[in-house]
Amino acid sequence: MLAKIIAELGPWSWWVAGLVLLAAEMIVPGFFLVWIGLAALIVGALSLLFWDSAFWVWELQAILFALLAVATTFAGRRLTLRNATTDEPFLNQRGASLVGRTATLHEPIREGRGRIRLDDTLWQVMGPDLPVGTQVKVVSSNGRDLTVEPI
Repeated sequence: MLAKIIAELGPWSWWVAGLVLLAAEMIVPGFFLVWIGLAALIVGALSLLFWDSAFWVWELQAILFALLAVATTFAGRRLTLRNATTDEPFLNQRGASLVGRTATLHEPIREGRGRIRLDDTLWQVMGPDLPVGTQVKVVSSNGRDLTVEPI
């Protein structure tokens, strides 16, 4: 079926496929189909150049399209995600968003480890040995543990 469509439409079949994929990108969010559409347009451009060549068979076109689709998708994702900035830099990094806050020790810090209560959560903390009730400031976060120092 693919061979028949390519044979009937000629090199324009890839142009049609590319434009359909680019149009679908406007409907489907995600910035993904644009790279596959670009691969189809590249194969379409090559088809215009090599259509009368004996080696330019539909199998080669399909393989080239598949390889270009993978290559353009990886390259495009790499380009678009390289300098991705966000308006929520601490999203899913709750510990990092607590740096600078103050709290009272819920459990004493013994041998460098203790607990504080911030909002509705008990957090494990690291710092110098301190008794319960000491006011501390969160100075850093390394995942699930917070580093504190006395105020």
